[in-house]
Amino acid sequence: MPLPQPVPDLISLDLLASVAALGSIRQAAMAHGMSQPAASTRLKILEGVLGVELLHRSSGGAQLTPAGRVVVGWSEQVLGDIHSLLTATAALRRERRTSVHVAASMTVAEYLAPEWLVRVATLDPDLHVALDMANSEQVAELVREGRVDLGFVEGASKLVGLRSQVLLDDELVLVVAAHHPWANRRRPVTPAELAATPQVLREAGSGTREVLEEWLGEGGLTATALVELGSTTAIKRAVESGAAPAVLSRLAVSGDVRDGRLVAVPIVGGGPTRTIRALWSATSPLSPAAKRVLAQIHDASSER
Repeated sequence: MPLPQPVPDLISLDLLASVAALGSIRQAAMAHGMSQPAASTRLKILEGVLGVELLHRSSGGAQLTPAGRVVVGWSEQVLGDIHSLLTATAALRRERRTSVHVAASMTVAEYLAPEWLVRVATLDPDLHVALDMANSEQVAELVREGRVDLGFVEGASKLVGLRSQVLLDDELVLVVAAHHPWANRRRPVTPAELAATPQVLREAGSGTREVLEEWLGEGGLTATALVELGSTTAIKRAVESGAAPAVLSRLAVSGDVRDGRLVAVPIVGGGPTRTIRALWSATSPLSPAAKRVLAQIHDASSER
């Protein structure tokens, strides 16, 4: 039912309780972060709303009247209940922050996911995205097993039991150290030359390795490994040392090429390209929260 009017102000009731506890309007005002005149004005208005005198004021300070002490006693439950209400609603706000668990292949996790997750956090702060890193094959398996809501991979061809959405295209680039013999060559490297030359390769199961092998396989060629490494950063450092060339994502090497740490070498006919995809289960529908994450990431990818 509607409350009778006027209704006493909760902050003023809390202020009156502080006067009772601390012994003066000045100390109560300080505790509430307001000036003494402002506190006095609030208490006078409260007396007017309730229609009773709450304080005896004198040059020596202010003391609660008998009616004031009764009002403070009655207001304890009201103030306790409002504190409980505010605590409970704060908990509800925290519960609204939905978690979405995603997994991304190494290249995506290192060079795309940070931008994506910042966008989600900025535009949809009620969503919390937890990110796991793995190679593309492992990411696909995590999605199939239902251990993550969404996966993000490059060059995935084994999509049994999965649905996918293309987010963007990524070109693979042949890179060498600045002092490598290929750094200053005038002719593009042929696929046959590339296949015959030992390379620093990603491990089996990575999207980068899969795309490179498929591209060479179209010409009946096979990549030759000098060494296999499990991260793009490690491969770049190995190439920079002059150990061997590597074929890596343009996303991953653009800064290194710009700064002169690596040199991009043209390939006859152009290098392989691949798609960056989002994956989710073909048998379990995406949750509303996962759909929101996917929509934000799709928009971010479209703007690149």
